[in-house]
Amino acid sequence: MRNLVVLFILFTFSLQAQESDSVIIRKFFNEELTKGKSYGLLDHLANNIGGRLSGSPQAAQAVDWGKRTMDFLGFDKVWLQEVMVPHWVRGDKEQAKIISSKEKTEVRICALGNSIGTGSKGITANVIEVKSFKELEILGKKKIEGKIVFFNRALDPTNIGTGSAYGGAVDQRGSGAVEAAKYGAIGVVVRSMTLTMDDHPHTGGTWYKDSITKIPACAISTIGATKLSESIKLDPETKFYFKQTCEMLPDEKSYNIIGEIRGSQYPEEIIVVGGHLDCWDICDGASDDGTGIVQSIEALRLFKVLGIRPKRTIRAVLYMNEENGARGGEKYAEVAATLHENHIAAIESDGGGFTPRSFGVDNENAIAKMQPWVELLKQYGIMEIKKGWGGVDIGPLKKSGAVMIGYTCDSQRYFDYHHSEIDTFDKVNKRELELGTSCIASLLWLISEYGL
Repeated sequence: MRNLVVLFILFTFSLQAQESDSVIIRKFFNEELTKGKSYGLLDHLANNIGGRLSGSPQAAQAVDWGKRTMDFLGFDKVWLQEVMVPHWVRGDKEQAKIISSKEKTEVRICALGNSIGTGSKGITANVIEVKSFKELEILGKKKIEGKIVFFNRALDPTNIGTGSAYGGAVDQRGSGAVEAAKYGAIGVVVRSMTLTMDDHPHTGGTWYKDSITKIPACAISTIGATKLSESIKLDPETKFYFKQTCEMLPDEKSYNIIGEIRGSQYPEEIIVVGGHLDCWDICDGASDDGTGIVQSIEALRLFKVLGIRPKRTIRAVLYMNEENGARGGEKYAEVAATLHENHIAAIESDGGGFTPRSFGVDNENAIAKMQPWVELLKQYGIMEIKKGWGGVDIGPLKKSGAVMIGYTCDSQRYFDYHHSEIDTFDKVNKRELELGTSCIASLLWLISEYGL
């Protein structure tokens, strides 16, 4: 009988706690959906500052904006964390042509981030089309040397998760220049990482090895990729010309921006939420990752404006240099380790500001503990807390034992815009953005209350 009484008391306590949590969560949503600042913050970041690649004047403006914004919102502490970042510049607008025996056809390209230039005259050579690094190996140096390699592996449209489709093709962009150069190629053209058929080339980082000759690399729009592939089929002697004047300049000093609300009971236990402040220069970076930036700031603002004090310390971190170096995330984790800080969880929003779907978590024990929270969040769009990963910027914190959590929203449109000139403010829906902000604030509250 006594055991039954104890179970009844625990059950009643659990229901009361859940009711209290639901009231707090509803307050987050009511405030954000009626008086939210996410959309206005994004408007300023995207339209007044715009493209903010690491090392650029716009990146410096974004740092100043982020610091002033969090100071104005009255967080307990706001500070800058110095980090040296790469400074790559695109130069003049790129040019490209498909040259067959019958005609010359201009196509749209953009240099891949970190790529070297082609020189003022550009380069022209025969084209070898491949879909994998294995094909390069089979063709060998004899067939590739002196040519331009065209990587034309499309994202798999049957993959319902577009992030997985992207992951299945992006190695061409990241490592294509190195792999092709091993066999004597003089340049690389990569099909844009998108499921759409359009004429917007999508940039992104490419990486070199000092031991292997550096060759210029560009992305071609999916329409251009189709034209190039068709031309090669009709005329195996098809040539490709491209010109880009990009270059890597010396590293620049930049900053992560950190805002904090101190925990009331366990201040030494830290929960981080963040996104990356930098974006590619050809767009205003509204979805990648302006949405994650404003959601991180706004989640903390909701605590402040509602007078809700978390039990554990919560931080918003605006990371610099995710796109072409990830040095901001590395620096944050390095400093945290030096200071022996105890990060129990890190949340990243870097998938756009679309309708909330789930949280992906890298720790099975944490997933089990978080399952009761799904019932609190289902009515707001979070249908699952499941196995997943956090993100590039928070990744280095994993070594410290922090649980990695990725905010997942509807992904079907994200790669339409990602890294292209159409990643602009008008693609973001205000209500979807605000729903995501509120979900993130709610998760911060639950972790702060109950730990992981």
